[in-house]
Amino acid sequence: MNNNPSTTPVPEASSMGASAVLAWLYVGIPLLWGVSQTFIKALALFK
Repeated sequence: MNNNPSTTPVPEASSMGASAVLAWLYVGIPLLWGVSQTFIKALALFK
C-alpha cells in the first residue's frame, strides 16, 4: 500500500477558490436582485 500523498490527485487551492467564488456569485446575484426588488416594492407601500 502506497501512502505517498503526492500520488493523490488534489485540486489546487486556486481552482477551489475560483469555484467557490463562482458558486457564491451564482447564488448571490439573484439573491441581491430579489432583495432589492422586495425593498423597492416595500418602499412603494410607504409613499
